[in-house]
Amino acid sequence: MKFTCSQGALARALNTVSKAVSIRTTIPILKGILLNVKGNELTMTASDLDLSIETKLEVNAAEEGSAVVSSKLFSEIIRKLPNAIVQIEEKDGKMEISCLGSNFSIVSLPADEFPAIGMVNQLNKISVNKDVLKDLIKKTGFAASIDEKKGILVGCLLKFYDRKLEMAALDGFRLAVASSDVDTNEERSVVIPARILMEIQKILMESAEEEEISLILDSKKAEIITKDTRIVARLLEGDFIKYNDIIPKTHKTRCIINREEMLSGIERASLLAKEGKNNLIKLDVSPDKIEITSRSEEGNSKEVISTECEGESLIIGFNSKYVSDVLKAVGDEEVVLEMSSPVSPCLIKPVEGNDYTYLVLPVRISAN
Repeated sequence: MKFTCSQGALARALNTVSKAVSIRTTIPILKGILLNVKGNELTMTASDLDLSIETKLEVNAAEEGSAVVSSKLFSEIIRKLPNAIVQIEEKDGKMEISCLGSNFSIVSLPADEFPAIGMVNQLNKISVNKDVLKDLIKKTGFAASIDEKKGILVGCLLKFYDRKLEMAALDGFRLAVASSDVDTNEERSVVIPARILMEIQKILMESAEEEEISLILDSKKAEIITKDTRIVARLLEGDFIKYNDIIPKTHKTRCIINREEMLSGIERASLLAKEGKNNLIKLDVSPDKIEITSRSEEGNSKEVISTECEGESLIIGFNSKYVSDVLKAVGDEEVVLEMSSPVSPCLIKPVEGNDYTYLVLPVRISAN
């Protein structure tokens, strides 16, 4: 195997593919990246068996062949090389890398030991705008559980219905639901691990191009295809929670708040939100303002946010992170808070429309 290409193009492709490299595996080959040259095209592949990424780039002076190299070492070498043409040649278990005055020789492994990532049944192919998928992941992925013991709650639901794509995630303390119109009559749902969706979001963010991507779903895997990259993700098995049943249909207090002002206030208050070790902040909601307070052994804080509130006044406590995560995920200038009591969930919604709905459970607070 032999090829030349620019250091910048190779580094960018490695940054994409290395997101699937397993760092805690007991299978040594999965710590590597498969390089395969065919014609004037280099294909690089990485996999942790749950997530596989394959990306392509054009190369020159190519001789066909394939080999596996250490992802960490190869990526660090390429990243630190000068911004010039890189020459790479593999033979007899060694990968020779040269660029201007820099020369490296590193161990390579046989390509036939690398697992095949396979193909997903192409019958269920859906076209989705890149920015739509990226935005839905941003609005929901953070709310999935990070506790593997919670089973399907470590995933996000992707649900196609009525020419819409709806995504949902919850971890037992909060719920995130967001939707967007899509040009498909497909009606089905799958659950993809949230950590994988977060990596997919990073890949989509690295591309500045406006493009439609292909989303292909079968019973076991989901495949996302962009211009240069193919991503294959394992689906989670089981039924997702019927989250619509837990969203309150009524409220006693409704506030319209400036998102950035509220977020800034919560972030400042959270500096002292150590009470009970749950980042507790208290919201004292009255007709024309919300007071945000927090305290710890080091001191206390108070923020006053001007707002428009209808209904009953109340004092309610929250984990500050759960509320700030929501306010960071949406871009609207104003959002709506709907509450009923200090022990009932709070809904965060857009002022107009229903593109997203968030539910945050309160923290019980003492009477004083």
